[in-house]
Amino acid sequence: MPDLIAPVLPADTFSRSPQPTVPAGDGLVLRPFRPADAPAVHAVFQDPVMHRWHARSAGSEAEVAGWIGQWRDAWAADREAQWAVAEEDTGQLVGRVALREVRFADGAAEVAYWTAPDARGRGVAARATAALVRWALEETGFHRLELLHAVRNEASCRVAARTGFSLEGTKRSSGLHADGWHDMHLHARVRGE
Repeated sequence: MPDLIAPVLPADTFSRSPQPTVPAGDGLVLRPFRPADAPAVHAVFQDPVMHRWHARSAGSEAEVAGWIGQWRDAWAADREAQWAVAEEDTGQLVGRVALREVRFADGAAEVAYWTAPDARGRGVAARATAALVRWALEETGFHRLELLHAVRNEASCRVAARTGFSLEGTKRSSGLHADGWHDMHLHARVRGE
């Protein structure tokens, strides 16, 4: 049966070219993860704040090296896009931003991020998210980006607001965390806003 509506983006939107490095300004850059990032990512996942808001834990640097391989493969397979947020001058990892739940036909994806403990409070998540939004909506042609966070995660709510994501509502009891089910705020940005 023929489709009445053409896909917003082609199915090979990621894989048709290498994953780009995206300047975030103010000394930050979004770059593909490297195997050498495994120790820094492992250290971030030892932080209790990560355990509160993320469903994953990292048992070893070798496990994280496997994640990095999966993240790189996910770009090549057009499943998702993960970037390391790094200091431009030193290359030090200070966070991560990602596009998950990618639906090229709909031109939609979910934005996710985290910040390394020693980089928190410096606007890293907001600057990196703003750069990712510019790349996804303006350069790549996505139509809609969503951002979900636990209602109690006030820091993530501030990042969403600072980066122009409108609060669309609350998804009741939709996010399972280590301490149980959480209500989740749904924010979104639409191309042209």
